[in-house]
Amino acid sequence: MSFARVRALVVVGLLAILALVFVVVAVVRDSQGNAGTAKSCPDGWPLADVTLRETKDVKINVLNATDEVGRAGSVADDFRNRKFQVKKVGNAPKGVDDVAVLRFGPKGVGSAHLLRAYFLDNAELDYDDKRTDDTVDVVLGSAFQQLATTTEVNQSLGDLGSPAAPPGSCPAPVKK
Repeated sequence: MSFARVRALVVVGLLAILALVFVVVAVVRDSQGNAGTAKSCPDGWPLADVTLRETKDVKINVLNATDEVGRAGSVADDFRNRKFQVKKVGNAPKGVDDVAVLRFGPKGVGSAHLLRAYFLDNAELDYDDKRTDDTVDVVLGSAFQQLATTTEVNQSLGDLGSPAAPPGSCPAPVKK
């Protein structure tokens, strides 16, 4: 091996070591370690529960905002068959043209995220930071056809990724 080649390898090795030291120092001194957590949350912002729930842990109210009589009852039965906790079934005060509207507060963020998959991310989200319960109102609109199949839900969840805190809120600390 020639002297020039050895010298080049030594220089590359030293640069790699310097880069590694730089990265370690940057990570250790990172001042944004609490970014996106409850510790860095501005005063007055609600803490959003971004835990993705299992269906058995999701509480919903199913409301019919269409002209079709009994729509909420049949969809509520479908949700019950899928192990959701259906709390109330009824009619919405006004019609909705969309597929559905999901109304929820900070405690219902993870549940609403799961429900989005059942509507293949075609439901409008209506987040209310003043709402204090963990129930999600599922308001069925005139464009609603049917809930997604299990396979479609799983694919949709993969496309949606992890639940995120809505604007104006911070992720709540993870419960262990």
